[in-house]
Amino acid sequence: MSYPENPTQLIRNCKIGEGTKVWNFVNMYDCEIGRDSMIGTFVELQAGVKIGDRTRVQSHTFVCELVTIGSDVFVGHGVMFINDTMPPQPEREKWLTTTIEDGASIGSNATLLPVVIGKDSVVGAGSVVTKDVPPGAVVAGNPARVLRYKEGYGPEA
Repeated sequence: MSYPENPTQLIRNCKIGEGTKVWNFVNMYDCEIGRDSMIGTFVELQAGVKIGDRTRVQSHTFVCELVTIGSDVFVGHGVMFINDTMPPQPEREKWLTTTIEDGASIGSNATLLPVVIGKDSVVGAGSVVTKDVPPGAVVAGNPARVLRYKEGYGPEA
């Protein structure tokens, strides 16, 4: 889907699903967004980013290359994704991927290093996530640590 010319948006070569709302003052290029999602004001989505259906990316969030975000995900305000753990790394083949699985919720101002955020997990606001988050885990802190698991998840589930 092509968006009409809008001087407050830079949307280039993106696939945008039906019913998806993109607010003003965004930079999006060479990315893919599913149906019925929302991209907030002052968000940047870099090349190759893939976002599923019914996902909300709140304002002031930066989503770098090599990030995949599933469906029914909430990404809070000012979340920073990182693909380069030794900046500046000019060798792109050394950049790493981040995956946010379906149903996850990322709190505002979290920083996510290259990790997997498991299905239905929760990352607390302001957390710095340096390791993979198991499905259904609730994590917070710097570095983020598992506080508990949602019902039906965890080692005893």
